[in-house]
This record gives sequence, structure tokens and C-alpha cells, in this order.
Amino acid sequence: MTISPRRLILASTSKYRRELLSRLRLPFDVVPPLVDETPAPGEAPADLAVRLSLAKAEAVARQHPGAVVIGSDQVATIDGAPIGKPGDFVGAQRQLRSLSGREVAFHSALAVTDGERVAHADIVTRCRFRELSDAAIDAYLLAESPYDTAGSAKAESLGIALMESIQSDDPTAIIGLPLIALTSMLTLFGLDPLTAGHGGAAQ
Repeated sequence: MTISPRRLILASTSKYRRELLSRLRLPFDVVPPLVDETPAPGEAPADLAVRLSLAKAEAVARQHPGAVVIGSDQVATIDGAPIGKPGDFVGAQRQLRSLSGREVAFHSALAVTDGERVAHADIVTRCRFRELSDAAIDAYLLAESPYDTAGSAKAESLGIALMESIQSDDPTAIIGLPLIALTSMLTLFGLDPLTAGHGGAAQ
């Protein structure tokens, strides 16, 4: 008798996380988590990312008993202070000028739960930006418009040209979903991407 794999749900509205999860070739559904993302007073950015990843996964798991639910959240920091999304050209221009020649830490928090067990991690990626001229910044922003990305740089595409170095144990963490850590977690819940069957992503 064939045992059907457990239902997998991505608790996220991010198109980037959806694309990344589809690389594992596991069938999954997407359910937006209804979670207040306001930081607690005095909460460190890394702690916020971990708390929100857990809250997202647990909120959706309560709605879908028995499913394996993935929650994730990412914050970027410089000298321990959070960096938000720029929102528009001027904001991104200002942000990249401030990051020129400096190191940014991206905390990509991840949580997986089935409503009973929970696994979680914080994967840190350290990106050092090149010394950037105003002309280089403007050319990049006109080419890519990364206004919905903390740090104003999409490292998965042309934004890699802004970098002097990237250090991480999990190369997809910078995009928003650390697939190496996620694979290990999913295996704990009986969903090894290499053996669980490949039905493709939900539409």
C-alpha cells in the first residue's frame, strides 16, 4: 500500500519564497499567515525574525491540522540596526549610498511545524557591498527596481554585482528561504525532497 506524503503548506505571501520552495519539487499549498509583524519593545531584529517565522507557521498550522507548515521571515541589519525595504527609487538610492563599502547581515529565520513538533533556525548571511558610485547605484536601480527588497539589492540577479563578498552556509537564505536548512527540517517530518515524490507546486 502506498502512503501519501503529508500535506505541505508555505505560510507566506512572498513570490520569492514560493519560487524557492518549488525547487525542492514537493507539492505544496500557499496560505497567507495572519500575523501582526510589529516588533515588541526593545526586540532585537534577529529575535523578531525568529519569532515571526514561528508565529506564521503556528498560525497556519492551527487552521490546517496535520499539515506540515513552513514559516519564514527575514530582517537585514547593519551594526545591529534593522534595514527596511526602500519602497521607491529615492529610498533605494539613499539606502545603497549608506551601504556602500559596508557589511550587512541578513537574518533568514525558518520554522517548520505540524502543530505538535517545531523545528526552527536563524541562518545568517553576511554581505559586504562594494564601494558604489552614484552612477553605479542609479544604473542598477533603473535596471532592476528592487524596491520591495531590504537592502535594495536582489542578489539572485543583477544585485550580485553590488557585492564584494557574500558569506553564508546556505546560499538561498539571502533570497528569503534557506533550502539546505529547510531540507533537513522537512526530513524530520517525513518529507525528504529526494524520496517523498514530486508533484510540483500548487497553483
